[in-house]
Amino acid sequence: MKKTLFVLFLALCAAACNSDTRLFQQAKLAQSRGDWANALQLYNRVIKQNPQHAPALTNRGLVWERMPAKNPAEKANNRRLAEQDYLRSLEVNPQQPVTYNNLGALYLDTQRNGEAVAYLSEAIARDPVYFRALLNRAVAYTRLGDFPAALADFSAAARLRAHDPVLLYNRALTYWQIGKYEQAEDDLSHATSVQPNNAQLYLLRARVLAKMGYPADAYDDLTEAVTLNPQDPLAYYYLAELLYQNGDVEQALGALTKVKELAIDYAPAYELAGDMLAMQAPVEATANYMTALKLDPKNAATYQRKLEEMKTPAGRYRIVTARFFPSGSRYDISGQRVPRTAQAAPAQPAAPAAADAPLLRTQQAARRAQTSAAARTSR
Repeated sequence: MKKTLFVLFLALCAAACNSDTRLFQQAKLAQSRGDWANALQLYNRVIKQNPQHAPALTNRGLVWERMPAKNPAEKANNRRLAEQDYLRSLEVNPQQPVTYNNLGALYLDTQRNGEAVAYLSEAIARDPVYFRALLNRAVAYTRLGDFPAALADFSAAARLRAHDPVLLYNRALTYWQIGKYEQAEDDLSHATSVQPNNAQLYLLRARVLAKMGYPADAYDDLTEAVTLNPQDPLAYYYLAELLYQNGDVEQALGALTKVKELAIDYAPAYELAGDMLAMQAPVEATANYMTALKLDPKNAATYQRKLEEMKTPAGRYRIVTARFFPSGSRYDISGQRVPRTAQAAPAQPAAPAAADAPLLRTQQAARRAQTSAAARTSR
């Protein structure tokens, strides 16, 4: 009798294990297809049958993160549930690099960068060649301002996947923050060769090129970004800024109108409009600053300072020159544009007016020829 009961017990255990395995595979399949609701239900069933199923807990945590949310409150609650699943999974099995990475990435997404570094370091300690953990920790170090540590992690990740566009983009962002614009451009140019249809790569490279003093190339990249993703307000935002510096005021304001259409609550667009209009249309500029103040009370001091500056011609002059022409004034104190021949040469050339286009094209062609020659030499 005892033998019969023991055999029955083993049979029941085997059936339960087979059921767990089958449900787990079904859940993973639904997850791979992006069927989050079905994946969640299946993982719930696995965990109900086996509360110690660490992989199911980890995967359910990721599903919670990926689940579409109706509003920020629901998104925050989903992230809280994901965090609970990751922590519970680590209690069951503290040797899972993927769970440490996922939890670290969750903290990265929620700006808990110190905690992100701690958990990502645990993932890397258990798997020193874990590309995603190295990349995530590099981003966390960048946000914490530890740029040497960030670049060390980027280098380690690059030894694993030198051509990964996500790696190249994020390392370029780090180079951008520390003013290493040539290195940033190199990474972004490499990334665009891998992903030529990624608008974000062109958008960031445009900003880098503008900093390097190549406004024509920056303009090319911004127009490419707009072509690839015509619904991205940031591309129009930076295009508007560049066009204004170029003296193309009407087109700049048109691009800025597009920003407001795509992102009506984007406060920097109203601030930029105020800065553009400060000299020639102070009433409209003031209205834009007031809108920015209403949308973005956290930066109220900035907008209130500009509203105060708007009360005098000298203040309006400071707003425009500080924003657009810090290296050389384009306006006199009365609000009139200074003729180009009378302007001091800026340290970093601003985009020229239409009359300078032939010269710009020559400079642009020369730069590209120089870049091409350097590439040939490097081989």
